[in-house]
Amino acid sequence: MNVMDAKIISTQYGLETYLDVVKSVDVRDLHYPTETEPFYEITVGIEYFLLKEERYYDSRKNYFRIRMDSDFGSVTLVETKTESLIAVKNEGERDTTKELVGEWLIKTQAFKQVINELILQKKMEDVQTEEDIQAVLGTIRFLEKLLEIKTEDILSANVERDLEYVH
Repeated sequence: MNVMDAKIISTQYGLETYLDVVKSVDVRDLHYPTETEPFYEITVGIEYFLLKEERYYDSRKNYFRIRMDSDFGSVTLVETKTESLIAVKNEGERDTTKELVGEWLIKTQAFKQVINELILQKKMEDVQTEEDIQAVLGTIRFLEKLLEIKTEDILSANVERDLEYVH
């Protein structure tokens, strides 16, 4: 790890320090299109150190989702219901966090390695039905698209709340 690969953003809670290390990127809940939810989606967690004013720091991991429609034409960022990287921040901090994702995270070696490992796992899956084959192939294409995603795609993406979050 190179310290120059770190990213720091200032929030009302303190300085959030992000490192380009594989163990700091966590992927959960890979979703492929269904009749009721016609999109691809991945939940990404990022571990960071929160440095507070009295030199106190702790490690935290917060999440967000990257969603693409089934033809990969649009990107949306989605706040998670709990442990959200985006939701608890004010408007300026939300924009800065969006920049963190678009200008830093998607370009890190850690993110790329985690996505490449997921692609390999999907390629090794034992699928039995044509439906399963199509789901796996579509998911692999989605993961490959994540590796090609551009800063502009993230910066211009809408940010939505998790549907379960809004009641």
